[in-house]
Amino acid sequence: MISIIAAIGQNNELGKDNKLIWHLKKDLINFKNLTMGKKIVMGANTYYSLPPKLENREYIVLSKKIKAIPQGQVFADFKTLLAYLQSLDEEVMIIGGAAIYELFLPYADRLYLTEIAAHSAADTYFPVFVLDRYTRTVLAQIKDEDPHYEIVLYEKR
Repeated sequence: MISIIAAIGQNNELGKDNKLIWHLKKDLINFKNLTMGKKIVMGANTYYSLPPKLENREYIVLSKKIKAIPQGQVFADFKTLLAYLQSLDEEVMIIGGAAIYELFLPYADRLYLTEIAAHSAADTYFPVFVLDRYTRTVLAQIKDEDPHYEIVLYEKR
């Protein structure tokens, strides 16, 4: 199963200058909990923005520039990576960036989105998707952090 996880602003903002716009404690805990023990799929920019190794997660990078990484696998071709992920009997998490989300969105069964009640300057955005194709479930409402946000699960119908 292919799942996407992202934190987005009111205008689908994802990041600026290859960095997250917001650093929300409970969102980061949610990211850790949802990705723990799983394969996490990302592009080169996201890979370079992360620590060398996130505990108990296997990195998979889609990139023509990167040839190998010490803590996971690299795929140069989207179709090969997609076939590999679809052959697995486990949930894999797509963690970004924007171009990677765009590629995987049609194949994702679940979207775990932290919907932040704010907007900000950004240079990368989450792709627009058709809400009617998903069932929306609010998993948590966070009102004790600023800005406020909801952690939402969208499941493909």
